Amino acid sequence: MSIHPPSPARVVLLCGPSGSGKSLVAARSGLPVLRLDDFYKEGDDPTLPLVAGSSDIDWDHPRSWDADVAVDAIARLCATGSTSVPVYDIAKSARTGEEALRIGRAPLFVAEGIFAAEIVPRCRELGLLADALCLSRGPFTTFRRRFLRDLREGRKSVPFLVRRGVRLMRAERSIVTRQVSLGAHACDRDEALGRLAAAAEPRQAPAPGAPAQDQAPPAQTQTPA
Repeated sequence: MSIHPPSPARVVLLCGPSGSGKSLVAARSGLPVLRLDDFYKEGDDPTLPLVAGSSDIDWDHPRSWDADVAVDAIARLCATGSTSVPVYDIAKSARTGEEALRIGRAPLFVAEGIFAAEIVPRCRELGLLADALCLSRGPFTTFRRRFLRDLREGRKSVPFLVRRGVRLMRAERSIVTRQVSLGAHACDRDEALGRLAAAAEPRQAPAPGAPAQDQAPPAQTQTPA
């Protein structure tokens, strides 16, 4: 019996400020999930950016993350249904191994992380993008959720978490504005789940002579007010 290769899949990129609920929405979608946080650079990488006027590494800057490797993993998942991904320990700022991620014949998966918007243009150019969403819950809500999560998981020292939390709370509106400018659609949890469900619906072949259309809603670019 012949084994047919998986049909090409597409990706929904799910971004938003740290603490906005990306992991929860991705899990509730019921779709396979690629964690983009596992593509952080290691703590001894000389290219890591620093917070201005500080010796702290700026883990919220896109240059702290390996976009090229992340896009390669997404492309392999879309083409073959499987890829190898790093296992990253945030508390140690280090990759501790690799693991296989398999989505099989699933036609859609979610890639979630704070830098997901950075690769929207590349995934669109490669024909991999189904949608791009930016979660936004408000600076005070995300500050509380982010701090409690990071404290519970022991991600960094308490002073570092406080400094980072205050900095991100002040910058949240500009973070969302940037992610929207890169092609992500700003939405709350319920709208994100609705768009994910719509994107997961089977695409139907067009009637003879009719132009091909995507049933999934396209990623939208908004002009910041």
